[in-house]
Amino acid sequence: MFTLSACGGWFAGSAPERIRAAKKYGFQAIEMLDWQSFDLPETKKALDETGVKLSAILLGSRDRQKHEMTRNEHGLVWEDTAGPLKDAMEETLEVARALDCRKIIITSGNERPGLSREEHKKILVDNLRLAAGFVKGTGVELVLEPLNVLVNHAGYFLVTTDESLEVLARVGCPNEVKLLFDIYHQQISEGNVIRNLLRAMPRIGHIHVADNPGRNEPGTGELNYKNIFRAVRDAGYEEFVVFECGHTEPVETLCPKMLALAED
Repeated sequence: MFTLSACGGWFAGSAPERIRAAKKYGFQAIEMLDWQSFDLPETKKALDETGVKLSAILLGSRDRQKHEMTRNEHGLVWEDTAGPLKDAMEETLEVARALDCRKIIITSGNERPGLSREEHKKILVDNLRLAAGFVKGTGVELVLEPLNVLVNHAGYFLVTTDESLEVLARVGCPNEVKLLFDIYHQQISEGNVIRNLLRAMPRIGHIHVADNPGRNEPGTGELNYKNIFRAVRDAGYEEFVVFECGHTEPVETLCPKMLALAED
């Protein structure tokens, strides 16, 4: 059975306070992507005391220039990202291991003018292989996220499930680099969510959920999350399913409703 993870943005306060709020409202995991401001000892203490897991963090760096070079405005489709990527991987992996977090989210970056898709993919594959070397044997996985370009991320390079799977196949490293399937993004980009989820399941290492339109909690849009969660469960997926979304109700009302979606 998969584990539901709360969105860290649902709760106020420091990382330890949000972890304790997730526990209070019944979650076994929470996702807080930007780790640079974490007080690591206090965050680890809250995780240990509550038993809540940190489902993922996002690749980044405390050095602003290196951080920006690994993010979407530049990213892994540039050759000169290799150096900053090494440093960002070392930093992010250190935090992941300190907090017993098994997933690091990584993105492709935006398209480069005048460069063919094949040239983009070659550079992306090389950088993903480089990043994979850092997590090999650590128990930590990289999860590569395609994003939609129609609503939220204009210009982003990696959009479809098929092209993402092609990139992963070329990278190899199936134990180190997997797919992050964000249901909100893929509904906007291509629809056919359950079929695409099941087809990609052998390479999926992480799932994000939000409803469309609005990117708020399931039940506020067009997606039937009760059926989607049933399909994910029946497929044998046992990793995290993360509420990567806003909310339209108070958390004390929201959280029981979201937890109930996983009940058959």
